[in-house]
Amino acid sequence: MIQPLAYIHPQAKIAGNVVIEPFVTIDKDVVIGEGTWIGPNVSIMNGARIGKNCRIFPGAVISGIPQDLKFAGEDTTVEIGDNTTIRECVTINRGTKDRWKTVVGNNCLIMAYCHIGHDCIVGNNCIFSNNTTLAGHVTIDDYVVLAGMVAIHQFCHVGSHAFVTGGSLVRKDVPPYVKAAREPLSYVGINSVGLRRRGYSSEQINEIQDIYRTIFIKKHNFTKALDIIEAESQPTEIRDEILDFIRNSNRGIMKGFGNQ
Repeated sequence: MIQPLAYIHPQAKIAGNVVIEPFVTIDKDVVIGEGTWIGPNVSIMNGARIGKNCRIFPGAVISGIPQDLKFAGEDTTVEIGDNTTIRECVTINRGTKDRWKTVVGNNCLIMAYCHIGHDCIVGNNCIFSNNTTLAGHVTIDDYVVLAGMVAIHQFCHVGSHAFVTGGSLVRKDVPPYVKAAREPLSYVGINSVGLRRRGYSSEQINEIQDIYRTIFIKKHNFTKALDIIEAESQPTEIRDEILDFIRNSNRGIMKGFGNQ
């Protein structure tokens, strides 16, 4: 159902059962999948690729041009997966020639007034609370929860299943499975509540705790801590994910509390 007061460019590709409310603007190079609802006063600009069964609430602007002075008008996209909800006044900018796209995965909840900058890659099943802001080139892995008013510096990486508390300034990478808080941002434990909700066993949670105790609590430098973990623990998917994340960090990871 398309309301007569909406503007849809004739070359936009809209699935047959999409609902488009009044005063929506949809530009030429746009694709919207089945079952999606577009609320009043939403602007969907060139380059948007929106999946199935999404909900986009009033005032959102999807695929606006990057807020990057280096942007030269190249053809780039915003790609939003299936079953994702985008609340009021969210802004998601399309990519630049760095990554050529900005991505938000499946089953995400992006709450009101969030901003996702150009060339960000957001995984599946993420929750961003109100007023969270991602600068350009940020990578967010699956099942990340960012509480309200979190601000993430450009090029940062947040690992899977991490939880960042409200009002935090993220200037360094946040490894998988952790809780991050305080100023400057610090390790304050692992996200055990979230892990239990997602089916992680007590043995897996204990393994994660032991790894991060060596990294953050025992006062080793990171190189020494990783060597100890490799020497003293059996290889597992979880262990290797954490070690690879830290070794491949471009900005460096946040510190343990008291080790700033």
